Parts: sequence; structure tokens; C-alpha cells
Amino acid sequence: MSDREQAPRGDDPGAAFAGARLHIVTGKGGTGKTTAATALALALASRGGRVLLVEVEGRQGVAALLGSAPLPYEEREMLTAPGGGSVRVLAADPESALLEYLELFYGLRRAGQALTRTGAVDFATGIAPGLRDVLLTGKATEAVRRRAGGRGRSSTPAPGTPFRYDAVVMDAPPTGRIGRFLNVGSEVAGLARVGPVRDHADRVTEVLRSAWTRVHFVTLLEEMPAQETRDGIDELRGLGLRPGAVLVNLATPARLDAATVTAAATGDLDTAPIEAGLKAAGLRPELLEAHEELTADLAAEVRAHAVRQLLEERVRRDLAELGAPIVELPWMEGGVDLDALGALARSLIDQGVER
Repeated sequence: MSDREQAPRGDDPGAAFAGARLHIVTGKGGTGKTTAATALALALASRGGRVLLVEVEGRQGVAALLGSAPLPYEEREMLTAPGGGSVRVLAADPESALLEYLELFYGLRRAGQALTRTGAVDFATGIAPGLRDVLLTGKATEAVRRRAGGRGRSSTPAPGTPFRYDAVVMDAPPTGRIGRFLNVGSEVAGLARVGPVRDHADRVTEVLRSAWTRVHFVTLLEEMPAQETRDGIDELRGLGLRPGAVLVNLATPARLDAATVTAAATGDLDTAPIEAGLKAAGLRPELLEAHEELTADLAAEVRAHAVRQLLEERVRRDLAELGAPIVELPWMEGGVDLDALGALARSLIDQGVER
């Protein structure tokens, strides 16, 4: 990997993405990590890009998001990006990754199949989770390194051959496990100090610790996801890995001005405009008779929204102190379908996300 190929560009939010080739997306469970990873893959594939989206948890979350049947272990084209470009999706699993690795680099597919039949692969990855993780991260880093027309032992692309993929996006494990998952060198050290497993782990580590790789954190504007984001970024920095951007999911614009927020949150909201609005709305007489109760209910809703808005503003300030660029994925009314994914991708592009 040359310095020219590794170097990211700039200090703006787009610099967390531009120049990187492997984008690892993590986040607390329930924050919309798979949605964010898929939208990011689409954004990076815009304007004719070729992107691979790799899922490693075995949940078939991308297939469910796209309304597809469970995906096999193959790089299957699933999405067309805004302005052209394509996204292929791979649902990776340790067993298939091992079989492919043995076949491509050692010509030992039959031996791998024998290991599978005897249950040796499940046994090995069960007692040594580090082996499972190095197989999965190894699949993603192999795709990052792969040149067009080159794969395995028998094909060596000519120098300067373009990469097969412009970027690889990994829908990775949640923040609570991301450090151990990516720290494959240390995890494998206790299993193999020399030999092919160790060599494979070293090649994986080289990519993960290079400027080619960024780890992006998906969060909500809530205290627990934000705290896990802080802890995760600190952990990765301690491991010598590069955090990328913070992706705030389900973001909504502020609907109340500062004065209204303060008054509503402290219980000093002037309810006269609410009463006037109820009368102007032309409600049925029986509802107007209960206008005091309706006014109180609406004032309570305004107060709840104001408290929520203040919380979100505080969480935003805390996230800004992390020193990582922040980009936002807007809340999509009606849920997330293919059209909504396209809209999320365009929102990321508008915020400077590019290859």
C-alpha cells in the first residue's frame, strides 16, 4: 500500500470517508447500524463507484432491510447508487470464509470440506473466537486489497491494475464487541505465533491499522448510545485504530425556538396561543367545552418535546467534544425502504461523504 493510496484528505466531515477503502460501521444495538451501513455504501458508490457491503454477524440484516430472501455466501449485486454505481452485498460466515481461503491460497478446498463435515470448523471457532474474527475480518480486508482480475494463488494482476472495489463497507458487531473483533493480532497471538494463521492475521492487521481503514460509530441523540460511542472511540484509539465519523441516526430538526423551549421545559409556557388555536380550528362544540383540558394536554406535549430537544442539544454538544466529524441521517417518515435508503445516501453525499 503506497502513501498515495493510503492518505485521507482534509479535516472536514468528508475527510473521515475520502481516501479510505474500508469503512467499518459499528454502534449500540438498536441505533440502526445496518441501515446506516447500507446508506453509506450507497453514498460511496455514487457517481459510478463499485462498493462491497459485508455483513459479518450472521443475522441477514441487510437482506431483511432490502426485503430479500436470505443471501448466500457470494458477492451479489443488490443496489444501484444515486448517479450510477453499484453495491454488492456479501453475507459472510466463518465456515465459508475458511473454505474460500483454503481454496484460493492453498488449493485445499477438499480438506476444508472435510473439516466442515467433521464439525472441526465450528469446534475451532467456538473455543477460539479470535479465529472466527480473523476469518471474517480477513474476508473484508481481502476484498479491500483485491485488484481487478486478481484473486487467489494463480492470478497476479499487473502493477497499477485498479482495485476491484472502490470501497468496502462492513456492517460490524456492536460497540461492546468492536474492539476485540478488530484487535485480531492480539486475539490470534495466543493461538498461533507462526504459520499461515498468524500470517493471515498479520495481513488483516496491516489493513485495519492503515490509513485505508476508518471505524464509524452510529448513535442516537440519547445518553446510552452516546456513552457507548464515547467508550468505543476511546477503546479504538487505545488500540491504535482510526475512528472515522459519528453517524447520528434518526435526526430531526429543532421545531421550537430557544425561548419556547426554555419556557416549556420550566413550566412557564404561555398557553394563550394554544387556546386561541383551538378556537380557530373550528372544533366541535363538545370539544371546545373541554378546551381547558385539551390545552393542558397539548401544553404537556410541548413540554415533553422541549425536554427532549434540550437533551438532544446536550448530547450533540457532548458528541462534538469527541473530536470526530459528525454527520446526520434524518428520520424517515414511514420507515426505511429502497427509496428511503436512496434519500439517506443523498443526505450523506450532501454532507460531504465521498470516496
